[in-house]
Amino acid sequence: MPASPSTARVINDRLALRLLQREGPLTAGQLKQLTGLSRPTVADLVERLTLAGLIAVVGEAGEQRRGPNAKVYGIVADRAHLAALDVRTEGVSVAVADLVGRVLAEASVPIGGDMATGPAVEQAVALVERVVKEAGADRLHTVGIGAPGLIDPASGELRDSSGLPEWHRRLVAALQERLPETRVSVENETNLAALAEQRDGAARDRETFVLLWLGHGTGAAVVLDGALRRGASGGTGEIGFLPVPGATTLPSATDCEGGFHGLAASAAVVDLAAEHGVPAEPGQEASTVGVVRAAVGVVRTAVGQVREAEGGGSRPEGGDDLLVPPASAAPAARFLDALADRLAVGVASVVAILDPGCVVLGGEVGQAGGEELAGRVQDRIARMTPLPTEVRTTTLGGGAVLRGALLTARDRAQEELFTPGERPIQR
Repeated sequence: MPASPSTARVINDRLALRLLQREGPLTAGQLKQLTGLSRPTVADLVERLTLAGLIAVVGEAGEQRRGPNAKVYGIVADRAHLAALDVRTEGVSVAVADLVGRVLAEASVPIGGDMATGPAVEQAVALVERVVKEAGADRLHTVGIGAPGLIDPASGELRDSSGLPEWHRRLVAALQERLPETRVSVENETNLAALAEQRDGAARDRETFVLLWLGHGTGAAVVLDGALRRGASGGTGEIGFLPVPGATTLPSATDCEGGFHGLAASAAVVDLAAEHGVPAEPGQEASTVGVVRAAVGVVRTAVGQVREAEGGGSRPEGGDDLLVPPASAAPAARFLDALADRLAVGVASVVAILDPGCVVLGGEVGQAGGEELAGRVQDRIARMTPLPTEVRTTTLGGGAVLRGALLTARDRAQEELFTPGERPIQR
């Protein structure tokens, strides 16, 4: 059955707006060429979108730069403002952007574990209001929040999870109360990081992959055939609860210490570095990122020295990790090897069940480990499973959560605003 005229207009409008979003400002002639629509249809949709306040003339093209065919149209970026929040156990980060995703202002604030729920929520909300003001926005159309924990697939709400601060759950309600006209949604942080890696990061060429999040805790996100999979209860990727060999106990419904979390979470990685005599970076307190970055720096420097001593030459197949570093770098190399052994346990389990073909080591720790850590993990996976699997390092690091929250906020805002014929557009 052919689409009705009103439905066809909506489809054409969305198509044109998506092209303007992806390609940037275009002339009516370019829109005609890219959409395949007739000249009168393009003229009608340009007039309709202009009257709706969604697009405007932003310049002229052509040698003479005059006449209606030379007008260049672009999305009105300040038609709506969006906010993204990355809510962590120890604090919150906020970014405010316009409708095309250009970040206008951002800031972070630490929230100590000893702070009461009320003051913690107020501090987070105050940060949002401050960043909105710095961005010059009158109001927010949509807010996307990334947080650890399970998201109920039916209600879209953050479920009560043991070990997470109470202010996480209260924050969503507080923002909705303080910003009643704003659409507020929350998503698991690792899922958002995976969406960001798929759109803008290490997995841009992959329709199927798994993101292994390495930070304060551990998590995984599963993307199959281009779609994020959440599971029946929203718990797909709770890899921290995966039972692992060598653990003294099994994980429980309320405690993942006996699982993969106990091998790869921040405290375990810092302890592993200490066992191998790897200190933090000079002048820095021991942290997961610090010890991993320090170890990688030592190994890189040592390998570079070996290559220089051997006369340089091309990089050997398989990577620099095939070169044997001097004794001074041996503790750092052994630490990275031991960490890769641990990570390979989780990665191999994911590969055996899902066969994703690609695993991205994400988060701040994945970024700190870089190719040195990813290469070691891939080498172990190649020996542990017959399923070919590429292990990549994140290109977005810890910023992937905030980027993913901003992308989802923009998608939701555009889904509403890019349908001018179906509902009123709010100023």
